[in-house]
Amino acid sequence: MQEDNLGAGHDHSHTTATGQHRKALAAVLGIAAVIFVIEVVGAVITGSLALLADAGHVLADAGGVGLALGAAVLAARPATSRRTFGWARAEILAAAVNGLVLAGMGVYVLIEGVRRLFTPADVHPGGMALFAFIGLVGNAIGMALLFRARDDSLNMRGAFLEVATDTATSVGVITAAGVIAWTGYTQADAIVSIIIGIVIIPRALRLLREAVNVLLQAVPEGMDLDEVRRYILELDHVVSVHDLHAYVVTSGLPVLSAHVVVEDGCFHDGHAPQLLDALQERIKGRFDVEHSTFQLEPPGHGSHEHSTHA
Repeated sequence: MQEDNLGAGHDHSHTTATGQHRKALAAVLGIAAVIFVIEVVGAVITGSLALLADAGHVLADAGGVGLALGAAVLAARPATSRRTFGWARAEILAAAVNGLVLAGMGVYVLIEGVRRLFTPADVHPGGMALFAFIGLVGNAIGMALLFRARDDSLNMRGAFLEVATDTATSVGVITAAGVIAWTGYTQADAIVSIIIGIVIIPRALRLLREAVNVLLQAVPEGMDLDEVRRYILELDHVVSVHDLHAYVVTSGLPVLSAHVVVEDGCFHDGHAPQLLDALQERIKGRFDVEHSTFQLEPPGHGSHEHSTHA
């Protein structure tokens, strides 16, 4: 007997964790576009390569936020018979792309910073600081919009980190401009760039690792399958558990399935439906898994299955 609370009668279209914050993402994307234009103009006026690099950084991060927003829109599309979870996994794909973009930008900033140690740019520090400050204000507003949502999903975390790195870059440019104005030490721009690159890369790799774990259907963070198995086996009439799997479709949507061997009597006295309900409620209450699938089997049924899963 098999029961699947992912089957017919259940609609898997839902507002994902990222989808709940589409307005904030759209606002941040608009702010990033304005900052990009302002900093490009500022780079042309002041001759600052740092501002131009910062504008490129903002453009790349705006692309990442745009990906997150686009993925949230796709994820809100209804489920179909072909895509039973709708487009929810699009969020994770976008998070992986965001991680790659962040890592790429971190490497670029690091390499460019080292290069500028030896070939510093000739800039006007006053204008450089002014345009960077405008960027700082815009990025600070973006961070405020995303701050509370930063832990809701991988995409929201990625978007927040991108705006945060833009904010750090703006602070770095302002700091470098101040040092150049007071001391004439133009290598200050390069040193700040290297520091920013060192900060960006580990965060990007962490985001990318988490996204890849979801795409590879790794066990959800914080869930121990051995503990899940023990918890199921504690239920009366359960003999054994096999083919136990748990993974995440998208942020906030864990899924669990298992073949549960139960006593023969459960299939003769009508107790199987109640046992199935108990299994699903037990997993939902202890591990916060809304979507679980259990196949109830009599002893000996496992001999008909391929032993390729634990």
